[in-house]
Amino acid sequence: MKSLLQVENLQVSYPTQDGRVFALAGVDFTLHAGETVGLVGESGCGKSTLGKAVMRLIPTTGGRIILGERDITQLGRKALLPHRAAMQMMFQDPNGSLNPRQSVGKSIGRPLEVAGWKAAAIRQRVGELLEQVGLPAAAAARYPHEFSGGQRQRIGIARALILEPQVIICDEPVSALDVSVRAQVINLMRDIQQRTGVAYLFISHDLSVVEYIADRLLVMYLGRIVESGPTRQIWDRPAHPYTFALLAAAPVADPRAPRNENALSGELPSPINPPSGCPFHTRCPHAQARCRAERPALRGNPGQRQVACHFPLFELGARELSPLAL
Repeated sequence: MKSLLQVENLQVSYPTQDGRVFALAGVDFTLHAGETVGLVGESGCGKSTLGKAVMRLIPTTGGRIILGERDITQLGRKALLPHRAAMQMMFQDPNGSLNPRQSVGKSIGRPLEVAGWKAAAIRQRVGELLEQVGLPAAAAARYPHEFSGGQRQRIGIARALILEPQVIICDEPVSALDVSVRAQVINLMRDIQQRTGVAYLFISHDLSVVEYIADRLLVMYLGRIVESGPTRQIWDRPAHPYTFALLAAAPVADPRAPRNENALSGELPSPINPPSGCPFHTRCPHAQARCRAERPALRGNPGQRQVACHFPLFELGARELSPLAL
């Protein structure tokens, strides 16, 4: 399978009076053509920071971002321009990411204008894209406030597709939408992926959406990936106690269902002063002395199941997962 995006040991840190704070502390993942990789974790764990860092919207302090066959990590603004078209971003708030003073046709077509396209060709391309995302071509003359939230998100999808990218970073793209519109937008994204082969890095806190759309899953905690692998396998048999707690905390559509006692307790530790050893040991019900002293590395088969835990709930075997006695 063709690799479109490869991230190696990516780090993002910020200086403070007490030293450097690592928002990303060494993240690795690969994204292939036509694939959706879901990224989940609590608020503050670094999900949006990872998306912006991959897009080169914020500076990195270590690691590499390889787009196609080119390392774009250290490219300057001018050298980066030819690679911008291959990777676009879908923002969380469709209202805040659209200019209220510009027609949606102007907002969608602006990249083509910068690329030197003729006005007539831009209008034609914008109209085609609006129809592709389920809006009439005539909507190009209207302004963002004239559309509903779901329609604005469709406009955001059209804008992300205008340069025919290979990769789209989706930062909570449906969190601002109600349930029915959310399903429409997700299905639209899947249809577009099947037609174009575009790859998605899908960042979300909504586990039900990620379960539906993602082929593979990355679970992030305090700036690090603690578990990765095929979505269905992780959902059925999570190996990391943090992953297990996240899934246990997901709401169930049954008001009579008993409350799950395995949900997380306590707050995410501060990245200014992270815990020693395993960063999750302060909240882990299975933590032992080794967890407090030694940071676990991701182990397992890259591209399949990997977990960063000294005592995973299920040991990663060659053929299947086998339960550990804790």
